[in-house]
Amino acid sequence: MVQMRRFTKIMVANRGEIAIRVLRAANELGLATVAVFAEEDKLALHRFKADETYLVGHGLGAIKAYLSIDEMIRVALLAKVDAIHPGYGFLSENPDFADACARAGIVFIGPRPRSCAAWATRSRPVRLRSGPAPR
Repeated sequence: MVQMRRFTKIMVANRGEIAIRVLRAANELGLATVAVFAEEDKLALHRFKADETYLVGHGLGAIKAYLSIDEMIRVALLAKVDAIHPGYGFLSENPDFADACARAGIVFIGPRPRSCAAWATRSRPVRLRSGPAPR
């Protein structure tokens, strides 16, 4: 049986509407929240929906900032979060990010690293399903 760890503070490693949705759900569960933002998103709405916000990827540009595993882990440790929700896209299916979270003692709210690795190519998920591949 898997033991569930109780969270008190989570970080959303994403931006925009998905970040807002995760932040709202966390708030409804009574969790403290942390949002990250790239310089280009300094006025983005998700920043104002979180309890704390941190700049990631100074000078990298928005896409590289949100894809920076080192930056996400740096902020998560600085903010002392229990878990990171990746949203979708960006780092959500990156096994290296899930592994980095585990090494830092932070729960990755998403698929296990081995599942992410299995999805690294789009043809692999078809083989993981039971039954014949759709035509």
